[in-house]
Amino acid sequence: MSQTFLNDFKKMGPNFMFIQISFSTYKLITSFSESLTKKEKMEGQKETHPKPVFKIISTESWDSYIQESKSHGTPVVAHFTASWCIPSVAMNPCFEELAFAFQDITFLIVDVDDLKEIASKYEVKAMPTFLLMKDGVVVGRLVGANPDEMKKRIETLFQSNTEFVV
Repeated sequence: MSQTFLNDFKKMGPNFMFIQISFSTYKLITSFSESLTKKEKMEGQKETHPKPVFKIISTESWDSYIQESKSHGTPVVAHFTASWCIPSVAMNPCFEELAFAFQDITFLIVDVDDLKEIASKYEVKAMPTFLLMKDGVVVGRLVGANPDEMKKRIETLFQSNTEFVV
């Protein structure tokens, strides 16, 4: 099926590269999500609903979540996204899986079109961008749809409690 999909879009010329990258990103993210689900079933864990990912709707709600995480010593992972960005939208299921896997971390999602001031403050210039924060300070940044790298950085940064150069 994927070969047929790619063949159909080869006729699109320059636009084909975008479709091919998007399809590859989708396959990678789907594979990552399936591997997490298989791992949970193999470990005999009950399937439960993922911890919610909190959608930021205003500057005030952003400030409130950041302040709350600082006062409780809770790390934050923020997903800066846009509804028109296919890789950003494709990362949503992965982001929800990570929220389930890392219950002690607050996961936030920010639509850059709705909250330009927050995106500007944190110098978000491409989507998806993920900020890893501790005590209200950005300690890690990942640009692009790479679920394996996202999981690796969360594990390295938050479970080992060490910082790394971004």
